[in-house]
Amino acid sequence: MEVRHHLPPGPVTVFLALGSNLGDRKANLEKALQLLGERLSMERLSSLYESEPVGLKEQPLFLNAVCSVKTDIGPFQLLSLLKGVEVALGRVPGFPDAPRLIDLDILFYGNLVIKTDHLVIPHPRLEERAFVLIPLAEIAPDLIHPVSGRSIEDLLTSIKGRQGVKKIGQLNAKDM
Repeated sequence: MEVRHHLPPGPVTVFLALGSNLGDRKANLEKALQLLGERLSMERLSSLYESEPVGLKEQPLFLNAVCSVKTDIGPFQLLSLLKGVEVALGRVPGFPDAPRLIDLDILFYGNLVIKTDHLVIPHPRLEERAFVLIPLAEIAPDLIHPVSGRSIEDLLTSIKGRQGVKKIGQLNAKDM
């Protein structure tokens, strides 16, 4: 296990990615936000984006968003919370890049760097994913990736696949 950077005491800003491509995609994301809001303090929420699937192309388009939250629960407990919300919303185990009702990922947890078999922070593929970087740049363009040292805005300038990500509106965040 590798852990770099230590967090100051108190609440930490965490960035989460949300995605859905099955069922009522927007309702799935809004319900996830509602459930997360019961345990986490929401700060910012990106616009809602529709994106082409990565990997397995023969599946419905995804809806994606990114939010920042404040929390004092640790990264492993946060991962457990996210997986619990996914199960509560009906996600079942699948194969990599499979269609899903809901997908919740930790992108950043403060400036923490963690590499374990169960949790990698920052998210290991966020630098390759326009559907993550575009909404993340909307709410935190100056955020610095603790491994690469590059800002989100800078990472976005070199990403491929931006044309497959389209802003389509907002999520209903009134209950957060």
